Amino acid sequence: MKVVILAGGLGTRLSEETSIKPKPMVEIGGKPILWHIMKIYAAHGLNDFIICLGYKGYMIKEYFANYYLHTSDVTIDLTNNQMDIHQNMAEPWKITLVDTGDETMTGGRIKRVAHHLGDEDFCLTYGDGLSNINITQLIEFHRREKKLATVTATQMPGRFGALSLQDNLVTNFQEKPLGDGAWINGGFFVLSPQVINYIENDTICWEREPVERLTSEGNMSAFLHEGFWQPMDTLHQKHQLEALWATGDAPWKVW
Repeated sequence: MKVVILAGGLGTRLSEETSIKPKPMVEIGGKPILWHIMKIYAAHGLNDFIICLGYKGYMIKEYFANYYLHTSDVTIDLTNNQMDIHQNMAEPWKITLVDTGDETMTGGRIKRVAHHLGDEDFCLTYGDGLSNINITQLIEFHRREKKLATVTATQMPGRFGALSLQDNLVTNFQEKPLGDGAWINGGFFVLSPQVINYIENDTICWEREPVERLTSEGNMSAFLHEGFWQPMDTLHQKHQLEALWATGDAPWKVW
């Protein structure tokens, strides 16, 4: 099964980093968050990726084109124009990098890579969110439900610690409670190629007309994920992910 990753947005809320690089190339623990996402899928045997590029997409191309330089020790012989690679750190990945336009919306990006998908179901996610979701179980759920689309539903942690009070006494303190209990779009979709027919052009946002139509038709199932899930929308969230990685026990590190 192929994995489509939306990696073309501007990432304006992370402008401290994204003024010089695309958001999926912002690093967690010295590796782009895009790499972490791909490692999650690879841990479940999915190694065929289609990455939808946009803003500063050439930097993502450069990273994978020179992957050995970024991940391995090398000896460079300038006289003979030769490079020897030591401690080969390559991944078993096939990566198709597609320029889907700087201004194209998420639905339009999916439509632009349709000719790479074939006639089999595929995975879709965003290039800025990490999770310990069980991809294997997600795919099995999608196949059982027999719908055109499956979305991973998750719950966002609250921003502030929650207190339980009784007669001015704190009876319980929960540092990171769930938010208002609502289930939200956590990305990590599994889709039939038929969903491409729900996308008209570059101006279509996947999360609007296509998803709304699939939902109204009863063709969108929800895989409930109650484990770790964290987007990287702000510098604060980036620092949170960095801190988790630094512990050596990051929840999304399933490989």
